[in-house]
Amino acid sequence: MTPAWTWYVVILTVLNLGGCAWLLMGTAKRRSSDPKPDETGHVWDGNLTEFNKPLPRWWINLFIITIVFAVAYLVWFGVGELKGVGHWSSKSEWALDNAAEEARLDDTLKLYAGKPIDVLAQDPSAVSIGRTIFINRCAACHGSSGHGAVGFPDLTDDIWHWGGTPNRILDTIQNGRQAVMPAWADTLKAQGGPNAVDDTIAYVLSLSRPDQPKDAVERGEKMFATICVACHGAQGKGNQVVGAPDLTDSYWLYGSSMASLHKTLSEGRQGAMPAWKPVLGDTRTRLVGAYVWTLSPHRDPPPTGAVVAE
Repeated sequence: MTPAWTWYVVILTVLNLGGCAWLLMGTAKRRSSDPKPDETGHVWDGNLTEFNKPLPRWWINLFIITIVFAVAYLVWFGVGELKGVGHWSSKSEWALDNAAEEARLDDTLKLYAGKPIDVLAQDPSAVSIGRTIFINRCAACHGSSGHGAVGFPDLTDDIWHWGGTPNRILDTIQNGRQAVMPAWADTLKAQGGPNAVDDTIAYVLSLSRPDQPKDAVERGEKMFATICVACHGAQGKGNQVVGAPDLTDSYWLYGSSMASLHKTLSEGRQGAMPAWKPVLGDTRTRLVGAYVWTLSPHRDPPPTGAVVAE
């Protein structure tokens, strides 16, 4: 809650409590000019009479106790950014409850603690638990079946930009990844002229689609060898250490259309994978890794020439 909303609630609360106290004081005592308790002058049907009797004392006392309780409650618990004398907050209360639940859950899952994800992947119960965690935590980006989306990797194939070994996958889940593709359009144009971006795209596409214009491919290869080789390698086979993808396969994280490739070179890409170990702990991230391990066929090794991360 922002300070402005805090003071809004405080002022509104004080006005309401003050209004209740004023109303109570104004109606609790009878004035000399008030009609007698059994005389108001309002009579209907000859025998239905409206009286003006004061409120019962117990009701007034209960009203007073309610106001005092409300004031004491606010002083003890506070409002928004204004902390009470009891130093209580819903956040700290949640943290205590969550820590207790986390400890209970870790105790339940201790059977799987410290095991490699490829070993856990052979245990159906471990895989089932990992799938549940995956759906709750990972499906928002990778989809409930792990097939991913534009900008989010497909986990059901055998392409791993950051390495597909058990240790590498676990490291990705636990510590996260930050992929950075710089914007190269201005640099390319400065070195190769106004068509340098199109030429570079033509060369990159030729690594998996040989039917690109030959002249553009030859010019683009020179641009690639000058700028792109540092991450993607001389043959475009990628570098798992820095997450640079293999450009010789048919998989494109952001799409292979000319518009998408132009955007990649002109604006760059920023791919972020959160670190889940601080959120889920060691054992549960291993269980997620076990489930992810079962999604991939693990058939094809990284291409020859790629920088492989073990």
